[in-house]
Amino acid sequence: MSGDTQLVLLDYLGKHYATLKQRLTRKLGNAEDAGDALHDTWLRLKGGEDLGPIQNPGAYLSRMAVNIAVDVQRRHSRLLSGDDVDQLLEEVMDPAPGPAQTAEARSELEAVRQLLDRMPERRRAVALLVHAEGMTQKEAALQLGVSLRTVEYELKRCHERLDASLAAQQK
Repeated sequence: MSGDTQLVLLDYLGKHYATLKQRLTRKLGNAEDAGDALHDTWLRLKGGEDLGPIQNPGAYLSRMAVNIAVDVQRRHSRLLSGDDVDQLLEEVMDPAPGPAQTAEARSELEAVRQLLDRMPERRRAVALLVHAEGMTQKEAALQLGVSLRTVEYELKRCHERLDASLAAQQK
């Protein structure tokens, strides 16, 4: 494990120890086993295995602690069934979207972009300034040289159009 990754994980574990222990305690039904699993997690991290970059320290540590907790429970002769292990692993799945979710999000984004392209120029500009650029409605009005009321009207019309399009897609 690279030194930076190890430091990030150790730092995360230290800062979120109570939350991780509480989550493990709920899953395992035993605070002592949860504490043992987190301690063993810390020891393994200090051992410095080469694991490469970690995208989500929380999910990684949770999965690592659950795997260690399974080992701890086995040591105490309280074996989990395969279904219990699968359930625990499902609960700590990586929250990053999978390929199907990414493709669906891209498709939805493209549909919104096409819908925006069909809107009047000022309405599209208002929507992009407020929603994509993060401007306040007042800032968008100043930028476009229109009144705040005009920006509010254009946003309302844009939202109505988007809502109607979504409703039509869901039918």
